[in-house]
Amino acid sequence: MVEVEKVIESKRAFKGRRVSLRVDTVELPSGRKTTREIVEYPDCVVIVAIDSEENVLLVRQYRSAIGRTLMELPAGKTEPDEHPLKAAHRELREETGYSARNMEELGGFYSGPGYSTEYLHLYLATELEPTGEALDPDEIMNIFRVPLAEIPGIIARGEVCDAKSVAGLLRVILQKK
Repeated sequence: MVEVEKVIESKRAFKGRRVSLRVDTVELPSGRKTTREIVEYPDCVVIVAIDSEENVLLVRQYRSAIGRTLMELPAGKTEPDEHPLKAAHRELREETGYSARNMEELGGFYSGPGYSTEYLHLYLATELEPTGEALDPDEIMNIFRVPLAEIPGIIARGEVCDAKSVAGLLRVILQKK
């Protein structure tokens, strides 16, 4: 059994529009004291949307934190008190211009549990219908389709390289086998 750390003190170092930074002073099981810097971020949703021809809808989006454009699954944060399923439907519609008659929850995962509270709820969206894109004012992205059968190669070549997309796509591929 792993022993847990005891939080002695917690201070908010920064509160932004999307993230907060908390610095905790903790006592380790050995009695030693140290600090933990925790990025507080709301729960998010990530959606693997597959059309009737077995194509996955992906988005290309510029990510300023790394200074490059990535190929990713549609995703986004939940609003306060918003159920993840509702957020998944909203984010799919906003980012891809499609709605899904079938939205199946596939579990979830933490994005970076060593430093962040962010938890991602994973959904599989099928029976897609066009609704028209409704991006947030600060979002710029391009939607495209990739055959599901080509996804393992795209991941292996590093063309999809963000953790949420790799984890979500692999979970769906393994589930379909």
